[in-house]
Amino acid sequence: MRQLVFDTETTGLNPRTGDRIIEIGAVELVNRRLTGKNLHFYINPERDSDPGALAVHGLTTEFLSDKPKFAEIAEAFRDFTLGADLIIHNAPFDVGFIEAEYARLGWPSFVSQVGEIIDSLVMAKAAFPGKRNSLDALCDRFGISNAHRTLHGALLDSELLAEVYLSLTRGQESLVIDDSDGDHEHHAGSGQATAARSAAAMATLVLPVLRATDEEGATHDAMLADLNKASKGKCVWLQEPVAEDVAPAA
Repeated sequence: MRQLVFDTETTGLNPRTGDRIIEIGAVELVNRRLTGKNLHFYINPERDSDPGALAVHGLTTEFLSDKPKFAEIAEAFRDFTLGADLIIHNAPFDVGFIEAEYARLGWPSFVSQVGEIIDSLVMAKAAFPGKRNSLDALCDRFGISNAHRTLHGALLDSELLAEVYLSLTRGQESLVIDDSDGDHEHHAGSGQATAARSAAAMATLVLPVLRATDEEGATHDAMLADLNKASKGKCVWLQEPVAEDVAPAA
């Protein structure tokens, strides 16, 4: 199973009004293990970033001016993501920007060329209802260090999100993780959070069903017959269930 944990930085919030991607980062998971194979590009958006966005990512127009345009890295990006499942925090935002870039190139839609898109924000909200579920909050909640981060970066965020996703879907996390978090929220909601996190993990599992062969079935029947003989006909697995009497409603 090949998955890419994916993030972008942009000039603003809305691709429909001309905002563009300025950075792409993705890290690869194969069978839930980081492979060390990553994708990272800085991109010249051919426009300035909004002041609010610039304050978040810190990537100035001057820094980006000599970087490739999206069209120049598009094939490498498409080849890397082709057919993979994607894990994205607040997926509609990033997917919307990629779709806008694909449309500029006249390409088929991005979602038609990748596998499942998994929104880790939706998963986190299900696991921790009513709590903050930003990437920073989730790193704090799962004990994932992001102390070295001062500005957002797409590749760094992807690496952190990979650890968060693995923690969200580990299934046994409730055995080793204290439910308290950076908000000091605990007590009443912790049992619900544990149950929701386990449910989210179980939803991602595909369990194989192994049917007994005819030979195995015959061996099983013979063993039950021996048990029944040894117990003088009291083998419970060979007894017909008895229907319980149900009292009529008053």
